[in-house]
Amino acid sequence: MSTRRPLTPDALDDRPIPVQANLAAAWTSFMFLYAYVDILGFYTPGAIKDILDGKAYEFDLSQTFSTTVLAVLAVPIFMVVLSMTLPARLNRTTNLVVAALLVPFTVFNVAGGFYLLFYGLGVVLELVLLALILRYAWTWPRCAPSATTATGSDRAAVRARPHA
Repeated sequence: MSTRRPLTPDALDDRPIPVQANLAAAWTSFMFLYAYVDILGFYTPGAIKDILDGKAYEFDLSQTFSTTVLAVLAVPIFMVVLSMTLPARLNRTTNLVVAALLVPFTVFNVAGGFYLLFYGLGVVLELVLLALILRYAWTWPRCAPSATTATGSDRAAVRARPHA
């Protein structure tokens, strides 16, 4: 027996959010954070001078560098869309794999950071979002087997249930 709470004029509807929407929101937040850490990084002393001199951290700026960075960043960017469009099983697996692979990549970003507190905070916040993505994907709700998907002894148990 369930007890209903009385509805008051100021009661808010708190419906469950689909896992796909939670994942897409977390990937979007991850990308905003990633972009803003890089943008704010331009304000560190010497950053613009280094860029004008053809360097980004320890790397020479080149078409290869820019293409590599774009390809790496395209992965979490596309995860926003893929989280909303892939079928559940593939969606779950893709989110688990991509988020897990991005953890060491994200930690690497703190290496060589001039403002260690700033970049460290950015990395910690990005890791929190990746952990949230891993949690959402890992705890993806499962459906009860239906008569059409159940196999073997499961199928017999499903058929034996009384129909409502």
